[in-house]
Amino acid sequence: MTRDWLANAYHGMTRREFLARAAVTGAVLAGYAPAATPVAGEVITTSSDGLAAAEGTVTAADFQIPVYEARPSAAGRYPVVLVIPEIFGLHEHIKDVTRRFAKEGFHAVTFEPYAREGGVLTLPDMAAVRSVADKVPDSRVMADLDALMAHIKKHPAARADRVGVTGFCRGGLYALLFAARNPELKAAVSWYGQIKPSKTKGVRTEGPLDVAGRITAPVLGLYGAEDLGIPVADVKEMEAELKAAGKTAEFVIYPGAPHAFHADYRPSYRAEPAKDAWGRCLAWFNQYLRG
Repeated sequence: MTRDWLANAYHGMTRREFLARAAVTGAVLAGYAPAATPVAGEVITTSSDGLAAAEGTVTAADFQIPVYEARPSAAGRYPVVLVIPEIFGLHEHIKDVTRRFAKEGFHAVTFEPYAREGGVLTLPDMAAVRSVADKVPDSRVMADLDALMAHIKKHPAARADRVGVTGFCRGGLYALLFAARNPELKAAVSWYGQIKPSKTKGVRTEGPLDVAGRITAPVLGLYGAEDLGIPVADVKEMEAELKAAGKTAEFVIYPGAPHAFHADYRPSYRAEPAKDAWGRCLAWFNQYLRG
């Protein structure tokens, strides 16, 4: 995003309501990025019972990328969902989302995009986080995702012919870019990923709208109507561009929802849109990854 997500945090609530929620158990939780200002009163926790869940590494070029994987513990081969983190990287919320997919019968895997820089988990504020994340070239993230795909192809519990990708915030942007890059993907779901991001030489040369014609996987987009960083007009333009190119696409815009409405640990969380969007996301992957 070009604007701090906190610009949306107060939407739909008074300052007193925000402070009341933030005071439930304090603003910082173990495993969450301090810069994200977690709000404990809304945090969803998914257990690993019945799952095979573990941290590990995957080789990308000459670097070991930290990854987190989860799948049902029962023997079998499962369709795959690549989960691309928000700007805060591989923190507890993204691990929890990965377990949620595993509970639904998917082999889910996520990674740390900023490991080479030492990560952003302990950085104190968004300015510090963005000073790291905004310098990471999209091409490097795409190469890391290529490495995850190569890893999945060799995994005995993964259906390498049934891989989908999803991402949140910056990860939603990356999900769309990766869908344009990799024709092997069978489905893509973008959660409020920017459509027309700012471009910077050596970092980003194109955005999702620029590559829409190269996307072959069916695309679901999940966006908030009150997202101050992503105009509704951009979302509708992306959907129209995909459909005009003969692609399968559905973009849902939730009235009253701000950016990051699915992030249950942040004040931007909106329970009803989040629940509906999660159901749509699962239905999308069930439709296109189960065959």
